[in-house]
Amino acid sequence: MTLGLHQNTSSGAGYRRSLEGWATAGITNVELTSPLVDEFLKTETLAVAKRVLTDNGLTPVSAASGAAGIFEPNPNRAAALDTLKRRCEMFSELGLTRIYQPTIATAKFTADDYKAGAANMREVGEIASQYKLTFMAEAVRNSTFIATVATLLRMTREAGHPAMKPLFDFYHFLSGPSKLEELDAVRAGEIGHVHFQDLPNIPQELMDQTTREIPGDGVAPIDRVLRTLQAKGYTGTLSVELFLPRFQQGDPFQIASEIKRKSEAVMRKAGVLRN
Repeated sequence: MTLGLHQNTSSGAGYRRSLEGWATAGITNVELTSPLVDEFLKTETLAVAKRVLTDNGLTPVSAASGAAGIFEPNPNRAAALDTLKRRCEMFSELGLTRIYQPTIATAKFTADDYKAGAANMREVGEIASQYKLTFMAEAVRNSTFIATVATLLRMTREAGHPAMKPLFDFYHFLSGPSKLEELDAVRAGEIGHVHFQDLPNIPQELMDQTTREIPGDGVAPIDRVLRTLQAKGYTGTLSVELFLPRFQQGDPFQIASEIKRKSEAVMRKAGVLRN
């Protein structure tokens, strides 16, 4: 596996400054997020955005689509699909091969909604495939629609589209309602991408979107999960996504250097770091 950084981690630095700082720290794999790209494109072109990547020797491995509402039945889904198509076109031009959307939802759902949800995922996969993209769904710990890995696997399998895969997020998995045993049900090569974080030593009830630590700084059974992912054939990027102000508002070079040092030590200990 290889290490990467998610732009949410240095969101305060903006698109260019975050990427340039990370590259100086030795990061090569990056995950983009649509708000930072959108802000950059207010004054620059997509071609310039791509040059920031290529000039710094960076490979964009994934991107957050910013198209909430594309999976679950809801009255705003048609507009969300329009956003999805624009994002697919944009990220495809930036050279990406995969993008994703968290399963954020707060409504109350029925059993029939899950049948519709699988069909919706199939449609999303078909749209993404038209841009030669793989689309991934990320189970969010407090979602009322898909909060567990078990449900995520069930839904993506029922969707049955080769361009639709599950995204595994360490934090949502380990701090939410999922059980460690659910990871055992993953099939070889099934996971499309991984977000990599640790859990703080606080009661689970106090954990929220922001309380994520650099791998190795927390108390989560990271080594066990990494070895399981390796056994399931995952060989892609582990993308560190953090939200605490000290990360998001910190100097991108210094933050990336700290993350690289600590995360690669954890990966090396687990025997999953690709040299």
